[in-house]
Amino acid sequence: MSEGRKTLTRYTIEAQQRHPQASGIFSSLLNAVATAVKIISNHVNKGALVGSLGSFEAVGSGAAINLSGRVVQKLDAIANEAMQRECEWGGHLAALAPEGLDGFIPTPDEPPRGKYLLLFDALDCSNNIDVNLTVGSLFSVLHAPNPGAEPQLSDFLQPGTEQVCAGFALYGPSTMLVLTTGEGVDGFTLDRDIGAFILTHPQMKIPAHTSEFAINASKSRFWEPPVKRYVEECLAGQTGPRGEDFNMRWIASLVAETFRVLTRGGVIMYPEDTMQPPSPGRISLMYEANPIAFLIEQAGGAATNGRQRILELTPRSLQSRTPLIFGSREEVRRIVQYHHESDQGLDREYTSPLFNSRGLFSAF
Repeated sequence: MSEGRKTLTRYTIEAQQRHPQASGIFSSLLNAVATAVKIISNHVNKGALVGSLGSFEAVGSGAAINLSGRVVQKLDAIANEAMQRECEWGGHLAALAPEGLDGFIPTPDEPPRGKYLLLFDALDCSNNIDVNLTVGSLFSVLHAPNPGAEPQLSDFLQPGTEQVCAGFALYGPSTMLVLTTGEGVDGFTLDRDIGAFILTHPQMKIPAHTSEFAINASKSRFWEPPVKRYVEECLAGQTGPRGEDFNMRWIASLVAETFRVLTRGGVIMYPEDTMQPPSPGRISLMYEANPIAFLIEQAGGAATNGRQRILELTPRSLQSRTPLIFGSREEVRRIVQYHHESDQGLDREYTSPLFNSRGLFSAF
């Protein structure tokens, strides 16, 4: 048999053949998600053309802001509709839960409801469209606890360890679909000439060590001591306790940051903070942290809230929030160690001018 280029369709069929008991329903669900991603990609690539074909407004500061807001809102609605429309009808799912909805959407009674649950954020970080930066989609698949029964909200509130599949789409210079079913992480690139996803990044692996980190430094005054300690040591470079220079990156696009970690390593930090209003974390546990943690661990990395493995957290609601720190295993391990030392009162004092009252990362 000729190997050639492996499409997502062939990939799912081969995976199904390795599991003789498989019915093909899960493979069909993955292909439905892929179709939705193609639709979303097509609309995202049009940018402002989506909302204003033939009716561009005069560009003053107010007009530009209003136009931008309408485009983002319309793209959010298009993306949600595409994901729901493509995935609800095939008998794969018992229910779906789009991000931003207080509850969930049961699938129609006909055909009979399926045995999976789908959570998705159809257009994550959509405000990046304003400045033509990368956006993406995130999804997570769970088993329905009671297949055939009327779905309940509690059915969705499973820890991340129960995920059957997770993945994200990346709408950048090329459109990519990255997914895991618990057997490693594979990345596919959309070939627009033939309309198919092609396996281009098989069995992605994250280096255990890294010299690159990403964090929103403008919030440094709100960080916990262990996060300040870690960043301080990285910025100290070769003259500091780490004895090496680090690069700092920040894209402010969660899917783009995740893809960078999967391809070349690094650590990404959305840590706990003291900002107002108080929050247990700024990242959605069900829609962002869980699928990302599943992917990262399957690629050899680690994901934590600073003190506990993300995939072991028990969600209290679909809107549960968490800090999220993920990436190269050894760096994540170090950050967790710093949190434990801080909790035990073993943390050291900070003497670096970077975090003094008039330091580089303090408010003016």
